[in-house]
Amino acid sequence: MKVDQFNYELPKELIAKSPVEPSDSARMLVVKNSIKDYIIKDLPNFLSENDILVFNDTRVIPARLIGFQEKTKIEITLIKEVNQKHWRAFAKPARRVKVGCQIIFSPKFKADILKRNGQEVDLLFNFNREEFFDNLDLHGKMPLPPYIKRSDDYNDSDRENYQTIYAKEPGAIAAPTAGLHFTTDLFDEIQRKKIKYVFTTLHVGAGTFVPVKVEDTDNHVMHSEHYRIDETAVDAIEEARNKGGRVVAVGTTSLRVLESSTDISGKLFPTEGITNLFIVPGYKFKVVDILLTNFHLPRSTLLMLVSAFIGSDKTKLVYSYAIEKKYRFFSYGDACLLYKKE
Repeated sequence: MKVDQFNYELPKELIAKSPVEPSDSARMLVVKNSIKDYIIKDLPNFLSENDILVFNDTRVIPARLIGFQEKTKIEITLIKEVNQKHWRAFAKPARRVKVGCQIIFSPKFKADILKRNGQEVDLLFNFNREEFFDNLDLHGKMPLPPYIKRSDDYNDSDRENYQTIYAKEPGAIAAPTAGLHFTTDLFDEIQRKKIKYVFTTLHVGAGTFVPVKVEDTDNHVMHSEHYRIDETAVDAIEEARNKGGRVVAVGTTSLRVLESSTDISGKLFPTEGITNLFIVPGYKFKVVDILLTNFHLPRSTLLMLVSAFIGSDKTKLVYSYAIEKKYRFFSYGDACLLYKKE
């Protein structure tokens, strides 16, 4: 399948640089048999008490660090925890990084350079896991997507804005952005209507920032991400399905957890592991009925997933409509509520 068919032209002014306030006042395009305009606050009106919402409770770590290797300024973006103290990261400028040297982020926070492979480096930090995350909170910045430009001394508003209010498990380097729209008021309304919800975990990785560079989807190597869904969540989802309720994935990451945790028949199992599930048109969804998601980048694996979920022709129609109506795109943008094609 040609990647070019997932391309589209987006006016730059439609790329959201910051979220709306309150976040549940963002616009929501509801796509079923027709396309209609709502806001996120309206979401509970589309759900019944038999339905179940599935969230991703990963927590974005402040993975962007500025340090010095001798007199050379080095920018580090952590992308993967290899093991205790050992992390893989993007380095900029990577060509200046010297294996065997040390990058100093503060007088007490340092990392030895173990190896370099292209833009990636392996670093050994001088703290155990708990102390490491304490220092990361002190010295790190949120790893915003490349289309959101900030100066080196940008303020800490992104620490709050680029984190869901229910974030719990640290490990992501990008937010599960559909969840950014949820407020305490919205959760109160969901609970008032007795709509059930559960949490899964998928640590969003570096691949979310990497565009598809091949010309055909058959040649794309999908990035891998760690995920987990426990027995409590599985039991609640299966109970909802048995009662005729619909499974509503809040974000593509929640969808990928669910679709990665089933057998051929669609039965869910408690699972923990690594997923590199690559969803393109033709994929048969086994669990998810409805998807709440933001508007995604051209030529991205997430746009391919949406095309698989509602159909390629409808996706093009939806995105054209959203551009015409000046919806806000990408991480800090608006959302759409998508019903799976029959």
